[in-house]
Amino acid sequence: MSQPLPDAVAMLESLERAGGRIVLVCAGGGSAAAAHLLTTPGSSSVLVECLLPSAREAIDAWLGGPQEGYCSSRAARRLAVMAWQRARRLGAPPQAAVGAAATASLKTRAPKRGRHRVFVAVQTIAATSLATLVLRTDARTRAEEEALAAALLLDRVATHVTGDSVRCPLSLFDDETVVIERHEAPPEWRQLLSGERDAASVGGPVDRPAAGLVVFPGSFDPLHEGHLRMAVIAQEIAERPLDFELSVVNVDKPALDYIEMRDRATQFAGRRLWLTRAATFLEKLDVFPEGTFVMGADTFARLADPRYYGGSAEAAERAAHRIAGQARGLIVFGRERGGVFEDPALLDVPRVLREVAYFVSPREFRLDISSTELRRRRDFAE
Repeated sequence: MSQPLPDAVAMLESLERAGGRIVLVCAGGGSAAAAHLLTTPGSSSVLVECLLPSAREAIDAWLGGPQEGYCSSRAARRLAVMAWQRARRLGAPPQAAVGAAATASLKTRAPKRGRHRVFVAVQTIAATSLATLVLRTDARTRAEEEALAAALLLDRVATHVTGDSVRCPLSLFDDETVVIERHEAPPEWRQLLSGERDAASVGGPVDRPAAGLVVFPGSFDPLHEGHLRMAVIAQEIAERPLDFELSVVNVDKPALDYIEMRDRATQFAGRRLWLTRAATFLEKLDVFPEGTFVMGADTFARLADPRYYGGSAEAAERAAHRIAGQARGLIVFGRERGGVFEDPALLDVPRVLREVAYFVSPREFRLDISSTELRRRRDFAE
């Protein structure tokens, strides 16, 4: 089934009028979209960069490590956020930066066991959007599937940036449908992504964290029974209510997109959650002054590990003293790692950190739950 691409000149003119500065990423399909625009005069006024990672190693390098799935909603959204951040680093203002990405599983030389799929994500300061298309198996050639993926990518970019599609209908069979998901971010989330604020509360009107909070930081991907039991025990130890904290930025990975923020925040219904830009523990000290921090043994061990301070033992020592001086206390839980339960009281950490830590004994808490395993089961079910 033949799939034409939109008029590149008209599309570029429309995007330029809208002020878009776009980084385009195509992984596994859709690369014809980049060629279609780049071969048109004036493309540099809109396209900042085009990236075509093909091997998994290249995608891993962009996203900060191996992915649990390479043709998936999450992979497409991560690539789109990475592209948005790349546009920002290359000079695009927050309101103009656009990250667009396609991931696809298309026809190959060997018979494909799974379905042929295309995911297209677009990230702007205002919203995250995702388009999902499942193709009829073996109904097209690889070139035809590629053209369809490229057309979908171009259509979603135009729709997201200009508010109008490129008026180039997709050539779909009756049993094929493009499913669109879009999440508009509240102002606080936009300010977090742009770096204008360092914290925003979810589940309440409080604008900034007060001093002396009990804070449980984590990625919570997903929030599970172990986390909730830790929270209950920590509140009993501190004799104060507990707030959860989720950093939307990461040291070496893309920021969370708005759909991801929404999905993770939804887990905390009825509980206080802070979204922050505090990717490192030292940054959390500034966001939560005089805070009491709840953590697992693995996090506690990293607080003074030189590997997390550029390999510098001196920097690690300074960090340990700063943590001990600024934190009101640390509540540390043991956890299973590599098949062995790690008792935090037995860890080799600087004395200055041990002096401000309360070690929860295995008798008080032990629940071996792996977030990685829970994600694997969730992704398999999908």
